[in-house]
This record gives sequence, structure tokens and C-alpha cells, in this order.
Amino acid sequence: MIVRIQLRQGHPLRRTSGKNRQLALASGALLIPASLMAYVLGFWRLASDLGVTNEFAIRGLFSHWQIWLVTAVVLHVAAGVLTRYGGGGEFHLPSALTFRFGAAADQPSDPAEPDDRRAKAS
Repeated sequence: MIVRIQLRQGHPLRRTSGKNRQLALASGALLIPASLMAYVLGFWRLASDLGVTNEFAIRGLFSHWQIWLVTAVVLHVAAGVLTRYGGGGEFHLPSALTFRFGAAADQPSDPAEPDDRRAKAS
């Protein structure tokens, strides 16, 4: 006995770019208050070190103001990138945040052309 189960055809897959723009926009909107909270905690810890406010409430690794401010900046940049992508723009990181490890020097487009820098050095 062979039993065949027929299922309804689902939604077709979208093969377009920008499928998750709504998710990116929502994530960017939720990261903005998180970055604000990290800024507040960082400046509270800094003011506590300067003696302006009472003692900071958190102990351990997160008791350093540098950790909070770096976290706040990372969250702020991530929120900006996700909000820009969610709003219909392209997904690009700021050029200051892109690292090139082991990047080769500019190579001439035609290997047969002599490099003027080497000729001047000789």
C-alpha cells in the first residue's frame, strides 16, 4: 500500500537582495536604546572615577568605563549600519572600520609596464 500526501504549494523563494530589510530596521531601532544605556553606564563609571558621583554599582570586567564606551560605540555604529540597510540603502560598513590585513601594495595594471617608483629609486 502506497500512501501519497499532497501538500499545498507554499510561497516561492525570493532570490532578490534585501530580503531582511524589515528585520534589519527593527534590530537597528532596538540597538539605539542599548547603545544609549552603554553610554550612560560608561559616563557614570567615568564620573565615579573622578569622584563626581557615587560608587559604580557593577563589579568585575564591566566596571571599567573603557569597556562601556567601546561597547556603546560598537552598538551605535551597528545600529546606524542596520538602519541604513533597512531603509533601502546598501549594506556598507564605514571605511574607518574596514581593516586590510596583509594588503599588497598597489600593483600596476599591466605587468609589462615599468614601475616609475623603482626606476626613480635606482
